[in-house]
Amino acid sequence: MLVPAWLVSHIQLILAANPPGNAWPYIIGGGIAILALVVIAIVVINYGKQWLQAYMSNARVSILSLIGMSLRQVNSRVIVEAKIMAMQAGVGTDPQTGITTRRLEAHYLAGGNVPRVINAIIAAHRADIDLDFDRAAAIDLAGRDVLDAVRTSVYPKVIDCPDPDKSPKTTLSAVAKNGVELRVRARVTVRTNIQQLIGGATEDTIIARVGEGIITSIGSADTHLDVMENPDRISRSVLQRGLDAHTAFEIVSIDIADIDIGENIGARLQADQAEADTRKAQALAEQRRANAIAREQEMVARVAENRAGVLLAQAEVPRAMAEAFRQGNLSAPVQGIGA
Repeated sequence: MLVPAWLVSHIQLILAANPPGNAWPYIIGGGIAILALVVIAIVVINYGKQWLQAYMSNARVSILSLIGMSLRQVNSRVIVEAKIMAMQAGVGTDPQTGITTRRLEAHYLAGGNVPRVINAIIAAHRADIDLDFDRAAAIDLAGRDVLDAVRTSVYPKVIDCPDPDKSPKTTLSAVAKNGVELRVRARVTVRTNIQQLIGGATEDTIIARVGEGIITSIGSADTHLDVMENPDRISRSVLQRGLDAHTAFEIVSIDIADIDIGENIGARLQADQAEADTRKAQALAEQRRANAIAREQEMVARVAENRAGVLLAQAEVPRAMAEAFRQGNLSAPVQGIGA
């Protein structure tokens, strides 16, 4: 550490003019002065540029605040630049409810993205959107991109339904009452609803609800020709359902981008049903034929059983006659009687 020459000469003069015992107070005072100068030099070197930058920008960040940020392991440059941007843009000037240094530090320590929040607030202010620091910080801490949400509020976003990046299918399949399949691809224009962004459903919910509404609307049509003639009936029917309720978006419009005719599902189902009925009838006929053959065989066996009974009965007649002769119950006919 280099000590100024004037300070060294001053100490030498003190030691020369005073006995050694009386010089200690002056030496201690000089050491404290040197230490104070060193501390001031360190503070000026480390924080002087940021403090001057904030002061000239009317951001009002004190030296003690900068030192406290270093002790709390907060990037003071990020905080200073964020506050300068806010003040220069004219947002958050209220010292109680606006963008203060303490609030910026708290959001930084909570793991938030301070520059993105400030940029979102400035963009919302320019677009005349009501967005204060507390709501923007809450949206950022909730894991949502607050700057993208503000941009989507100003410039609506278009979502494909179905989304080719998340679904292997490129079209929605719906069947009208006459059984004809229609393959539809829709485009949904939405803008962010800042008030419902926290806790609101995401794009996937919008896509699912719109797809369900399109399928229901086509399914209620009498024929596919009605849908082909008036595709806007699908949009009107779906918009009337209030599909953006409890979501983070507001549906601006639903446009049918493409409609293709698919298979005749009704005819195919009828053909399959007819084929199934034919197989069922054939199976019943085979069952009746098998029952008839079994009945015929049963009757043949019964006839044979009856014939065997007749033969047994015929065999008993001579035996009965012989028994009658032995017992004298039956005699031979007398000659001449009845001649």
